[in-house]
Amino acid sequence: MESTNQMTAASWEKLGAIDVIQKDVPTLEPGNVLVRVAASGICGTDLHICNGETPHANPKITIGHEFAGYIEAIHPETKTSAKVGDLVAIDPNIPCHACSFCRTKMYHLCASLRCIGVTCDGGMARYVSVPAAAVFVTRGLTPEVACLAEPLSCVVHAVKQGEIKNGDHVLVIGAGPIGLMVAALAATSGAYVTTCELNDMRREVAKSFGASEVVTKIDIGGRPEDGFGYDVVYECVGRADTMQATLNYAKAGGTIVWVGVAKPDATVQVSPFDIYRRELSIKSTYTNPYGMESAVKILQAGKIDWSKLVSHTFTLDEFDSAWQVFKSGAGLKVCIKPNDA
Repeated sequence: MESTNQMTAASWEKLGAIDVIQKDVPTLEPGNVLVRVAASGICGTDLHICNGETPHANPKITIGHEFAGYIEAIHPETKTSAKVGDLVAIDPNIPCHACSFCRTKMYHLCASLRCIGVTCDGGMARYVSVPAAAVFVTRGLTPEVACLAEPLSCVVHAVKQGEIKNGDHVLVIGAGPIGLMVAALAATSGAYVTTCELNDMRREVAKSFGASEVVTKIDIGGRPEDGFGYDVVYECVGRADTMQATLNYAKAGGTIVWVGVAKPDATVQVSPFDIYRRELSIKSTYTNPYGMESAVKILQAGKIDWSKLVSHTFTLDEFDSAWQVFKSGAGLKVCIKPNDA
C-alpha cells in the first residue's frame, strides 16, 4: 500500500536491471507542472540505459522518456496555457538555452542537455514533475497514442534529414515502431517505400504503415554507380552490420540516414573513395528538435491508425513482465499504464 507521499517507479538502480521501487512523489517547483502519468512506452534507449550503454544517463533515475499523462497540479508561479486535467505529451529534452547550439536552433546538440527519463526522473512512475515548456496538449487522443508523440517527433526529424522528394524510392530497414513510423511519414512525403523486415508479425503490420512492398532480402538489381538502388535508405535497427549494409543499397547521389542507436563501441568500415565516387550523403539523427508540435498534429490527424503500434499494455506493478516482452521482441510498442490498478 502506497503512502500519500510515496509512489511506485521503475528505476535504474544497478547495471543490467530496472527495479520497481518506492520513491517520493516529486515536489512541484516554480516553472513546473505535476503530471499523473497515464501511459509510458518502453524504448530501446531504456535497454541501453539498463546495460550502461548510454554514457550520459544517471544512475538511480526513473526511466521513461516516452510518456503522456494528465496535469495534476500547476505551480502558482508557472506560466502555461495548459490546464489541470489536460492530457499532455511530454518533450523530455531540456536544453540550457544559453549555449551556441541553443542559440542557433540546434538545441538538441546542447552539451548541457538534460533529458527526462535519462538524466532526471522520468515517466515510468505514477507522477512526474516536468517544465511547463515540455508539455504539449493532446486533445482527442488516447493516452496510449499520445505517448507515441515523443518517438514520432524523433522520426519527424529523421525524415527531414532524408530530404525525400516526390517519387523517391525509399528503403526502410527494420519494422519496429521507429521503422514503421519512418515508413509512414516517408510514404506521405510522396515516396515509394520498401520495408525490409524478417519478423512475420512486423512484416504484416508494415503494410498498414505506408510500405508499398515488404521484403526479407534486399536486391537492388545492379551496381549503385549505374543508378541501381534507393534514393534514400533509413537504418532503423541500430546494428553495425545493417548500418554497414546501407552503403550497398543507396544509389549514386543517394542519402543514407542512420536512425537506429548503435552501441557506443560499434564501428562501421567506410571507403572514402566509394563515398566520393558515388557522392553519397551519410547522415545521423539525434533526438527530436522542434518535432513535438508536428508529431502531435500528425497523431491528431488520424490518417493512420497509430494505436496499432501499441501491441502490449501492462500496469506498473507488472513492469517485470512488460520488460521481458519488450526484450523478447515479441511485440511492437510495449506500454505501461502507471496509474492503472
